[in-house]
Amino acid sequence: MLRDSNRAGDRTMCMIKKNLRLRAVGLWLLFVLFGMFVTGCGAFGDPNRVIPLTPVATGGQSTVKDEPAVIEFDYPSGDPRAEYGEHLVPPTTDFVKPIGRTAMLDEVRWCGQSGSGVGFVFVGRRCDVTLCSDGSMGDAAPRIGIWVDNEKVTDFPLEQDITLNLITCEADTAADIRIVKLSECAESTFGIGSFDVDGMMLPLTSRERKIEFIGDSITCGYGVDGNLGEVFSTATEDCTKAYACQTAQILNAEYSLVCCSGFGIVSGYTGNGEKLPDKTLPQYYEKMGFTYGNGFAGNIDPSELDWNFSDFVPDTIVINLGTNDFSYCGSDEGKCREYIDGYREFLKTVRRNNPDAYIVCTLGTMGAELFECMERAVSEYSEETGDTNIATFCFEEQDQQTDGIGIDWHPSAQTQWKAAQALADFLLGHYGE
Repeated sequence: MLRDSNRAGDRTMCMIKKNLRLRAVGLWLLFVLFGMFVTGCGAFGDPNRVIPLTPVATGGQSTVKDEPAVIEFDYPSGDPRAEYGEHLVPPTTDFVKPIGRTAMLDEVRWCGQSGSGVGFVFVGRRCDVTLCSDGSMGDAAPRIGIWVDNEKVTDFPLEQDITLNLITCEADTAADIRIVKLSECAESTFGIGSFDVDGMMLPLTSRERKIEFIGDSITCGYGVDGNLGEVFSTATEDCTKAYACQTAQILNAEYSLVCCSGFGIVSGYTGNGEKLPDKTLPQYYEKMGFTYGNGFAGNIDPSELDWNFSDFVPDTIVINLGTNDFSYCGSDEGKCREYIDGYREFLKTVRRNNPDAYIVCTLGTMGAELFECMERAVSEYSEETGDTNIATFCFEEQDQQTDGIGIDWHPSAQTQWKAAQALADFLLGHYGE
């Protein structure tokens, strides 16, 4: 069902420009309210604003943006984000909003987990970004997606450090931009370096709802862009087409994913019934992630970096683990008991780090054989701890004839969408809507 690959490669160090040109002019007042027609403007995706996905040196195409840009800002005097002009902008929280679990190392924001990245609003005439490779190549190269104004406009494998032009305009414009890792941490990671801008940046505003999803390949979107019989690569993996990110989208919620293909509660996927305790998600839950690749900055193992739970405080946590455990447990009573005990202990870890979150334990898209065991684990946990802020939810099993099937029998995009709708409806009941 799932594969185990060990990736190696030489790290190409990310070169960040050091010479910084600053035009510290007091133009931030102009952005309290302005509307203007923008001409000669290029950006990813919008039919009226197109620049191809190529390094800055190759240039781009320009078209006319017909609609005026109307922006409202109300910054206090001296706020560094109000600075407008040509300069380098670091990917710190002063200027970008981290998406998911990310780590700042030597002025580069490293992203491992599926769906991790940054989001920001840019106002100005030009915005370039340096993206840093971890050295992974070919089938393991991290797949990166870029959104402009809430539209996914491109994705590509990152095999080397590159500098991309995101916006080029002859007059001021505004854009909501997100840079997101579509593939999983187990395969590879990537870094977001400095932005070279003529304009200003500010982080996206926070949303009221925040959901953390803990899972396996189903949560990662494994093989969602492929078909049964094809060989998996990161080019076929897109977490934004999986139920987790789509549930968050339906609920207008921020998300954070902690997921790894082939992993379970007490054992990873095994083809011979032999227990694989090294492939268990609970041991990495309090870390930045797990990878077979080169890690952050080419040599830093994300599993050795602690995650700061105050950086993302979810109101809801969805756990979807057990599909891979079944390959080990089967119907063996002793092994099922092991799964129940392991799940109960993992719930204690999740609760310790998220004291106020509503926890939903799910299973079923690729089979619900361990669902009753999961229910027992939740019941025993509640009885032991008195914690009742927890529930179970069973997905419908995928309908391969109607909705198709992805690589290695994984859910298709249609199945993932149906699962997202069902989970969103369930959570709306909890939210009282």
